[in-house]
Amino acid sequence: MVLSVETRSTAVVIPPVEPRNLAKVPFVELADGRLQGVVSSGSDIERVYVSSIGAGTHGLSCSTNNNRPCGGLRGAHPCKHLQALLAEAEAQYGRQRVARYLRVEAEEGVSLLSALKPHHEPTPAATVFSRFLRHLAYLEVPGSGEPIPELHWFPSVRETRSDI
Repeated sequence: MVLSVETRSTAVVIPPVEPRNLAKVPFVELADGRLQGVVSSGSDIERVYVSSIGAGTHGLSCSTNNNRPCGGLRGAHPCKHLQALLAEAEAQYGRQRVARYLRVEAEEGVSLLSALKPHHEPTPAATVFSRFLRHLAYLEVPGSGEPIPELHWFPSVRETRSDI
């Protein structure tokens, strides 16, 4: 039985612009005034980093999920976790959308990373890591035609606002 869009209990997922490396960056989002996400450690399979770049401020933050600072983040020099996050954000959302969100202008062929005016700006990792864990929990919810109570605020696919 195939459910119509109107009767599915899950949100329609927009595919990434390019294929993503989910093993390296399993979670990336443009939210809370930051490009933020979870990046796997290159040296320890059980460790992840929560990394973010502030939109407009270009404040850089990278720490483990329990707020231990990343050893590779040195002031205004982005660590490899931030570089991976930015690359996967471009794959997920497209270069132009990420540039607009971060409020940078970079000519074609010039990396967005080089267009940033970065500085160190620690942000707490708990909120982003919590959202990542919530997204993982939704992967275990079986498909159903019944509504999921915590997703009740998603609008129907057919509803649109003309005043946006």
